[in-house]
Amino acid sequence: MLTPDAKPQPEFLLLAKAKDLVKHTDMMTSDKRFPKKYRFTLVNRLQERCLEIFENISEANDLNLLDGAERAERLRLQRRALTLCKTALFLVEVSHERGLITGAQTEAWARAVTDVKNMCARWHKQDKLRPWGIS
Repeated sequence: MLTPDAKPQPEFLLLAKAKDLVKHTDMMTSDKRFPKKYRFTLVNRLQERCLEIFENISEANDLNLLDGAERAERLRLQRRALTLCKTALFLVEVSHERGLITGAQTEAWARAVTDVKNMCARWHKQDKLRPWGIS
């Protein structure tokens, strides 16, 4: 329970970036940009992958590093998020190659995915190097 003078905890920056990626992807995959014939291929896959990135990061962040099984699961979820980032980057690239988004849009979208990917990779590396029993 928060007391009147207690400050709320700042949001985990990687989680905030992952949320922004989901929102950016939703905006970029509107009907205006992607014709209907791409809705069930590129669009759905992009939206699902970005949402899965957020979900994996969120779930990993909720796990307890003091519990060996949860620690292993956290590392697995981080790796899964990294794989999903690579897939999302590929799908953005395909969207550009098909002429669905401009070079500037591709660059901005890829930067959003890459930011999440790089932050997640650093987080994963830190967790791997962290001594057991220390959170």
